[in-house]
Amino acid sequence: MIKEFASLIPPSLLDVSGSVFYSGRNAFRGTRPLYMLGVNPGGSPDTQAHETVAWHTKKVLEREPDDWSAYRDESWKGAAPGRGGMQPRVLHLLRRVGLLPGGVPASNIVFARSRRENQFLGSLLSMAEVCWPFHHAVIQRLEPRVVLCFGGTAGEYVRRQLGANKLIREFVEKNNRQWRSRLFRNSAGTAVVVATHPSIANWAAPDTDPSELVEEALAYDA
Repeated sequence: MIKEFASLIPPSLLDVSGSVFYSGRNAFRGTRPLYMLGVNPGGSPDTQAHETVAWHTKKVLEREPDDWSAYRDESWKGAAPGRGGMQPRVLHLLRRVGLLPGGVPASNIVFARSRRENQFLGSLLSMAEVCWPFHHAVIQRLEPRVVLCFGGTAGEYVRRQLGANKLIREFVEKNNRQWRSRLFRNSAGTAVVVATHPSIANWAAPDTDPSELVEEALAYDA
């Protein structure tokens, strides 16, 4: 099935620095309870110009094992696999909710790489529209009960696309900044968790861990 999803990648993005799949073949088959979506791949589109969407997709489809996760198995910025940047925070959340990284489909609302999301100069949402048919197909075919979004930009976009307008609960960080993560649900029962972004918020620390929202959403029985 992952090859079918790969066929939905916009041709205009194939030669752009970026990536689509953050997990391997196991995650994109059958039905899956959780789908994780960030904003877009980080890094440098200049120094990583050769790491195009087409190159990375081919690597995931043909070279990586079935049970593969970018959050667990890739080395980010020279760190040991699973230990770089926000990797430990994402892995912590998955442990909390009892899911294995290689079985959880993961991607970004935009496939093109940038150092920061504001470097798209206002075009991020228009690029998200180009990429959405891929995500729509993943959600329709894998039938996740929960879509976990990293940060408000991805979260608000996905909420609008899925019509997840009913606020169920929120988690407020137990610190002075009191950032909020929120759980929403649409009329079909699909949950969207708009979490703090794990590149900034430490999900592995008890005072800033939004895992309970994902646990509650996964336990929901319509």
